[in-house]
Amino acid sequence: MAGDAAQLLEDIWQAGVEAVRGDTATAAALVQHKIARPDRIVAVGKAAAAMARATQAHFGTDVPTLVVTKYGHAEGLVGAEVIEAAHPVPDENSLKGGAALAKAVEAMAADSHLLMLVSGGASSLAEFPEEGFDLAALQAENARLLAQGLDIHAMNAQRKTLSRIKGGKLLARFGGTRVSTLALSDVEGDDLSVIGSGIGDAPTPPDFDFAPHIIASNAIARAACAARAAALGLNVLSNQETLYEDVSALASRLGVTLRGDAVGLRIWGGEPTVILPSNPGEGGRNQALALEIAREIQGRADLHVLVAGTDGTDGPTAAAGGLVDGATWEPHATDALKAADSGRFLRSKGALFTSGPTGTNVMDLALALQT
Repeated sequence: MAGDAAQLLEDIWQAGVEAVRGDTATAAALVQHKIARPDRIVAVGKAAAAMARATQAHFGTDVPTLVVTKYGHAEGLVGAEVIEAAHPVPDENSLKGGAALAKAVEAMAADSHLLMLVSGGASSLAEFPEEGFDLAALQAENARLLAQGLDIHAMNAQRKTLSRIKGGKLLARFGGTRVSTLALSDVEGDDLSVIGSGIGDAPTPPDFDFAPHIIASNAIARAACAARAAALGLNVLSNQETLYEDVSALASRLGVTLRGDAVGLRIWGGEPTVILPSNPGEGGRNQALALEIAREIQGRADLHVLVAGTDGTDGPTAAAGGLVDGATWEPHATDALKAADSGRFLRSKGALFTSGPTGTNVMDLALALQT
């Protein structure tokens, strides 16, 4: 049953991700919102390449296109200018990406139409820092923000103050007549001013026709998970977007629910936080939460939990998260949690969940199956 349960959870998680893929969501949005052929396309974020592929299929490959995305996420593009950069802490290529975005937007003609494709991760992948703020300072500040366990709203509010392209500042450089923005939401409340630290948002008021659209979200992914579970004959016990606490407190709260006797699937979405030590080990917030939950359900042969980022990556690792059950926890895992080294422990137990890049980014999913 353990193998069957794990496969079921992977199947359901994949259904959620498929429902919010950057290419399919963008293709549908171009038709639904009657997006006119743009003069230039700029795409930034972890799903930038997937979104740009959809625009190339729709408009052809002759619209000038700039894509700024994460390393290893740029497959399948034809004729586009591509810059790959680091996440979650920016690198030299992040500065190249930010400068290229600013240059592309500034160069557009007075009567032009810009199509912006925005997804999560843009805060790190593209940056044009304020004067006097160099890469080393930018990296140090991002590392500090990540270590504090702040939520994305608080982190991105600070990032805006350091940037010449975020918080509506990029589009303030646009001198054309129309901007269409299509965005995948990786933030609570689907607020465009927070996604990518507002890199796709407009100044207030804009000097052009501004048409923003949120085209994929955690709610859509969770609904698809619920539909797939129902199709598989599972009872969906709950579907909530409540993963917004520190991983330790969150696992404790979820553990109370999981230790009940209701048979079926529970679905949660959101983006938990984690406070890091000065020299963190291997892992990310989803691996940490999975391991914390493993402690809560230890000894329970009927419980299986998958926690993973919908983008297929968790922090600075190649894993998306963790897939744990009642046999995963061992007492020395406490040391791994203290050292922010949950990934290494989960790997030793065969409990890492790896999907590869998914072409989307709508926060995280946690699926708990009780059999």
